[in-house]
Amino acid sequence: MAISSALSFLSDRKRPIVVAVILFIVLSSLFLLPNPTPSALPFFSSPSSHLSSSETSIPVSSNASTPEPPTSAASNGVSSSSSAAGSVPVSADASPPVTGTAVASDGVGDSTTDPPRPDATADPGDAEADVPQPDHGTSPAAAEESGSAGNNETAAGVSAERDAEGQGGGAAVEEPVELPSWELCEVGKGVVAADYIPCLDNVKAIKGLKSLRHMEHRERHCPEPRPRCLVPLPERYRRPVPWPRSRDMIWYNNVPHPKLVEYKKDQNWIRKSDNYFVFPGGGTQFKNGVTAYIRFIEQILPNIQWGIHTRTVLDVGCGVASFGGYLLDRNVITMSFAPKDEHEAQIQFALERGIPAFLAVIGTQKLPFPDNSFDVIHCARCRVHWYADGGKPLLELNRVLRPGGYYIWSATPVYRKEQRDKDDWNAMIALTKSICWRTVVRSRDINKIGVVIYQKPTSNSCYLMRKNNEPPLCSESDGSRSPWYIFLLPFFLFRAHCLLMIYTGVYEHFAWAWMH
Repeated sequence: MAISSALSFLSDRKRPIVVAVILFIVLSSLFLLPNPTPSALPFFSSPSSHLSSSETSIPVSSNASTPEPPTSAASNGVSSSSSAAGSVPVSADASPPVTGTAVASDGVGDSTTDPPRPDATADPGDAEADVPQPDHGTSPAAAEESGSAGNNETAAGVSAERDAEGQGGGAAVEEPVELPSWELCEVGKGVVAADYIPCLDNVKAIKGLKSLRHMEHRERHCPEPRPRCLVPLPERYRRPVPWPRSRDMIWYNNVPHPKLVEYKKDQNWIRKSDNYFVFPGGGTQFKNGVTAYIRFIEQILPNIQWGIHTRTVLDVGCGVASFGGYLLDRNVITMSFAPKDEHEAQIQFALERGIPAFLAVIGTQKLPFPDNSFDVIHCARCRVHWYADGGKPLLELNRVLRPGGYYIWSATPVYRKEQRDKDDWNAMIALTKSICWRTVVRSRDINKIGVVIYQKPTSNSCYLMRKNNEPPLCSESDGSRSPWYIFLLPFFLFRAHCLLMIYTGVYEHFAWAWMH
């Protein structure tokens, strides 16, 4: 009653606040009874009371010296620290452990700064500034011996220091690590050292081939034993231009091959501008630029939906890979490939630009991709005779194309009327019909460049209804489904490359088994 009368003079809004303050004071007093120090309340504690419980408390006597400031170790020094689980008593004459030790650099920088952007007015004489050049006056063996000596001295110094600290395990000395011997690769006649690819420039193996009819000389022939050598950098090589600028320009000295500029000057593939190679985005089949060509394909086939329905593309005979480079803007990943042929260094240009690409040819071996890998396969003037050897090259594309996927073919047989082009077109009609590809659209752009788009079936019904089983359907006896170093045409079988079945369910599998 006394409290009620004492609070009666307060208004209804202030009364709850006063009551809350009184309760807080009462509870605080009760909490302070067992431990009346201010540190008993967490909100009264000093900042030092918030240290992690995992840290070790170290009692220090009154004669201990004050903590030393952070120090720097020697360039080859080794800092070793460990903390015990319990408290560690420190004698009166001992100094507290030094914390925050900084180790000086021993010759290896940890800088992660971005490469400098290329400057169109850069002096070509500063091309060596970004990448240290090898000392051609010192032989690799001498350089290796010098490096090994330095490493041995470092290892000996570390061991001696550990022994002095009582951590070296007695008088044991670490054994020096023997470094492998690396020498510059010896290349065959007519091969530039900086362009050397062991499995493609194996001159001895290429000279021993019995036939070149199926582009065997453009395939991989890895030397034995496998080489353990270094391919030198081109002279005056410098750090590559960063993406996305590298799609449109690269340093000339990084891929110094000007022949393609002259060879393709009318097709706008590539131009030389001061210290750069510039890629305008042109091509043999897209004279208005690759961007207009990509839009044209989407106009004649809206269902292709770049980046939505189509996410993965294989570009055959890619040149400098501008088609794949510009499809990145559409959220499409393109794997581009071309052979190492007279189109000098085209894949080197693509890789220097930062576009996925590799050297390959559709010859006697499968492409190194699993079955049903790509949504779209594209060929713009790729100069492949798809109907050769019973259609073996096109059947290999059928293998890596997903069911329902599209094959985009832009080549002269599609739109020219010369007799050779007519013969190629008629052969293509017969072949695509035999493997049940449907012609979706055939059109020309404003430059009268023709494009035809085929679609792979999504079921085996067409395969099972064919009057002639040519090409034959694949069976388990046709060998491994692995694509690595597997021949397109097994020599122990007297028939053409087989047609891969589309797995859609048990019913069609039994129907195929009953027919065979």
